[in-house]
Amino acid sequence: MAPGRLRLVEPGAATLGPCPDLAVARDHVAAALPGDVAHEARRRRVLAFLDEHPDALHRSCRAGHVTGSAMVVDVASRRFLLMLHAKLGRWLQPGGHADGDGALPGVALREAGEETGIAGLAVAVPAVDVDVHEVGAPSGRHLHLDVRYLVLSPATAIARGNHESRALRWAAFGELAAYGVDRGLVRLAAASLAAFDSIGG
Repeated sequence: MAPGRLRLVEPGAATLGPCPDLAVARDHVAAALPGDVAHEARRRRVLAFLDEHPDALHRSCRAGHVTGSAMVVDVASRRFLLMLHAKLGRWLQPGGHADGDGALPGVALREAGEETGIAGLAVAVPAVDVDVHEVGAPSGRHLHLDVRYLVLSPATAIARGNHESRALRWAAFGELAAYGVDRGLVRLAAASLAAFDSIGG
């Protein structure tokens, strides 16, 4: 599947799953928006991993597994919602494990809803970014193959976190550095703003 044009997905659409098929997850990676040389290298790396690991949707895959995450953007202010991760102590975007679900836009939307408490979120497809990073204790390091989506929040929504975060904050693009976020999150934020503008934000 070639990278496609960005569009909002209606609630209840089949694209949001759930679906246990790894081939569906692979299609979502292949369909992610195009990017620079580094972006395309990450896409190829994720696709190769999925081809080599038929259990990549599950945490039981010891080499690594698929995750879906959301860059939540307030439609009025163009600010991003960051969460201070309870275990890692770092400011991150909402997201989590696929846990057997190949419908990755649905994974990202579900995780965003659970971790922010915001009703009325909407996810855009295809993904705007893909990332590969190591997580875990030194004795159990593994890869997260993260497929990342733009998720739109209603204007002036009130975010309420769950047990996975210590705090939630709305931040403008120029404020991200103050939160010590990594380069991947800054890259995701830039891609999300560009995607937001492309669909009439």
